[in-house]
Amino acid sequence: MLKIEHLKKNYDHFSLDCSLKVPSGCVTGLIGQNGAGKSTTFKAILGLISTDGGNITILGKDIKNFTAKDKEELGVVLSDAGFSGYLKIKDIIPVLQNMYPKFDKSFFMNLVQRFQLPLDKMIKDFSTGMKAKLKVLIAISHNAKLLILDEPTAGLDIVARDELLDMLREFMEKDEGRSILMSSHISSDLESLCDNIYMIHDGKIIFHEDTDVLLSDYALLKVDEKQYNELDKQFILRFKKEAYGYSCLTNQKQYYIENYPKIAIEKGTIDEVITMMIRGNE
Repeated sequence: MLKIEHLKKNYDHFSLDCSLKVPSGCVTGLIGQNGAGKSTTFKAILGLISTDGGNITILGKDIKNFTAKDKEELGVVLSDAGFSGYLKIKDIIPVLQNMYPKFDKSFFMNLVQRFQLPLDKMIKDFSTGMKAKLKVLIAISHNAKLLILDEPTAGLDIVARDELLDMLREFMEKDEGRSILMSSHISSDLESLCDNIYMIHDGKIIFHEDTDVLLSDYALLKVDEKQYNELDKQFILRFKKEAYGYSCLTNQKQYYIENYPKIAIEKGTIDEVITMMIRGNE
């Protein structure tokens, strides 16, 4: 569905070298700190910035051969893009009908009603949650095959986030050939929605794992100095010195449960994996 091979973009103080894949029928998460390269990657995929190397294939086509008609198959949410705030929803419907031959007006209007978005109010007067819902609603209402969503839940309260994630789940359930690439700061969003997760740091992918594997097999071992020295470290991915001793990240939780019954083992979460992968030592 989407394949990126050594996508390169160089700025004065930042260099991107990113490779990732979004399979058909999957939701893929891209996570990382501010400035890690998420938005640069998204803009490069969409042809909004020039690149300095690498290959991008979307829906089986090289991005260089991607036409305006091909782009109709994409649904996009970017944090710094959208319709003019001086338009109303009733104003953008004819625009969407002209932009997308497959725009489904009745589906769009049903969701506008469901999420109580006002038709006669200027978009600039919408709440943060209303604006976010409208962006996603537009992205999913023209039968896109691939959604590219950059921080779609940023700034939303927990109820609004949940509603928005439900919208994306329904989008995926309707057609098993659809896919989503999304970035988020909110790990719980990714845990509940994504099939697999990439982590980007300083412009490079430093971690990739299936979400189910991450949540079932990864763990933090909390050990004192003596326990750390006696620990079999072949399955330790990162370690960090703590006040009590060491915190160790492993992707073989069961091995340590069976062989070290006396050490403290905590289930790994996306947040903890991110922290250890970035701040821990190899």
